[in-house]
Parts: sequence; C-alpha cells; structure tokens
Amino acid sequence: MGRPVALVTGASGEMGHLLLPALEHRGYDIVSLDLVPLEAAQSAWCAETVTASILDAEVLDDLFRRHHPEIVFHLAAVLSTKAERDPDLAYDVNTHGTVSLFRRARDEARVRGGSVRFFFPSSIAVYGLADARAKEAAGAVKENDWNCPSGMYGINKLYCETLGSYFTRRALERGEPGIDFRSIRFPGLVSAETLPSGGTSDYAPEMIHAAAQGKPYACFVRADTRLPFMTMPDAVDALLALTFADPRALTTRVYNIGAFSPSAAEIRAALLEPFPDARIDFEPEAARQAIVDTWPADVDDRRARVDWGHSPRLGLREALRDYLVPALLQRYGARAATR
Repeated sequence: MGRPVALVTGASGEMGHLLLPALEHRGYDIVSLDLVPLEAAQSAWCAETVTASILDAEVLDDLFRRHHPEIVFHLAAVLSTKAERDPDLAYDVNTHGTVSLFRRARDEARVRGGSVRFFFPSSIAVYGLADARAKEAAGAVKENDWNCPSGMYGINKLYCETLGSYFTRRALERGEPGIDFRSIRFPGLVSAETLPSGGTSDYAPEMIHAAAQGKPYACFVRADTRLPFMTMPDAVDALLALTFADPRALTTRVYNIGAFSPSAAEIRAALLEPFPDARIDFEPEAARQAIVDTWPADVDDRRARVDWGHSPRLGLREALRDYLVPALLQRYGARAATR
C-alpha cells in the first residue's frame, strides 16, 4: 500500500511553510492546492502541487478522485483586512470554498468506509465584544463566550465551525462515515519565515519585521491595544497535536489556544531591547482599530491544555530571544544590540 495522502489548501501561506515538512516527516504524501504557485523549497515536500482556486469544482473533483485524501488541512482563506475590503469575495472563498470541501470529504469518507479528518483553522475573529470597555472587562474569553463577530472574516469562520461540527455530529449519531472535524481558533500569529499577509492582527509581525530591517513602522492600532499571540512553530505544533489526538479525548470540536497577550506598547518595548534604534510610532486606523477592539485581549485555553496537551513553548520574550530575532537577523543580514 502507498502512503496516506493529505490535501493541503492554501499551502503557500504562512502556516504551510512549516506544516508541509511536518506532514512529510509523518509519512504523508502531500497534495497542495493554492492560487499562488509554491516556492521550489515548498514544492519539494509535495507529491503534487496544483495552482488553482478552491472554488474550481472540476479541480477539486479530480484531486479527490485521483488521490483519495484521508486528511484535509483547509488553510485557504481571504483574511480579515481583505475580507472587509471585498466581502463578496470573502464570502465565496471562505464559506462556499469550505462547504464544497466538506461535501467532498464526506463523500470520500463514504467511499472509503471510514472518516476523513478535516482540520480547519479558525480565528479569534469569531468573537465580537461590544467595545474596548467590554473587552477589558471580559478578560480571557471561553469558546462559547461572545460568539457574535462583527467582521466578515469572523462571520465566515464561525459559520464554518458550526457547519463542520454539525456534519461530524450528524455522522456519529447515524453511525455512518463522515468528516472528523477539528478546529483551532488561532490568536495572532508571528512567523520569522514569512511576511504578514493581510490579517488585522498583523501589526505585531509587521512591527517585528520592520525593526529587524531597520525600517520605521507606523502601527495601525493604539499603543494600549491588547490581543493574544503565538509563534508560528507553536501554532503548527498545536495544529498537529489536535489533528492527531485521540477522538475519545476531545470534549469539543473547536478550541481556543493562546501563548502570550501583550499590548502593542509592550511589543514595542520588548523590541527595543534587541533593536534599540527601532522607530515605531502609533497611528491608529479607525476601521482596523474598531475590528481589533471587538476581539478578546486573551483567551481561556484550558480545554486544549486538558484534552490534547496544548503547551506553547514560547512567551513574548522567549519568542524574540530564541526564535524571531536570530532568524530575522539571518534573513535580513542585520545586527541586534548585545545587552
């Protein structure tokens, strides 16, 4: 028998850079699908790469017919900032694209007579706190709190979470093969390997990359703005931990995870240690600030820690010292201060 197949959509994005080698090392043949051609280094991890839209039904039918994936990682999405600029496109890609994959994964499960595992990255954008005052009062929010998103991206994500959970529950209740849906509501993610690509929480990675390059940066949120964040390596570790967790251990289909929750001012202060000449100002943009003010300052991730052992390795200081600064100095050829 050949190796099992994993279908990864949106594979050229930030998460795909670390997920593809991790899956290959786990013994999967990877089939990638993305509108953007993969870089050569990324393509090398894949058995097949396909450059096409998630909305192309013929392409999806062909991939499932030829490869019969037993696991799907659906990373493709229109992110939050772009979703507000083009909500029609976001709705088509983020909901129609996801539902079409649900249906094909469900049909594949029926053909193989066993479930198809389906990982869906969600977001803290599913939360919709009333305003900055409510956000401060709420503290660390639980999965079932404040599920009333105000932005198109969060609306799309919450809908697909609910539908994926429904399809899984329905199959289990009927005792028939179906999708085994699992989802993480990721906080803001920070990567040294890739540049930010359109998220409303991207002020943090943009600030960090600019400091490493010696470029001035105008942060688009207030200095007191606080969100949960995590490094990309910790995020991919969590993704894999949930994906391959024993289903009997799971008490829900959708989990919060977090690692550190600094204010924008605290990120700036931490960056001034390795980069004392960094020029970072705060010039809030009303539209993006309004969205961020509806997202939680922190999340309660106790379920993930208990059910499948979520345990991020890096806080903010450790992330800068042990991961981001060394990698970005190598990437940009800069030098940090020695202190």
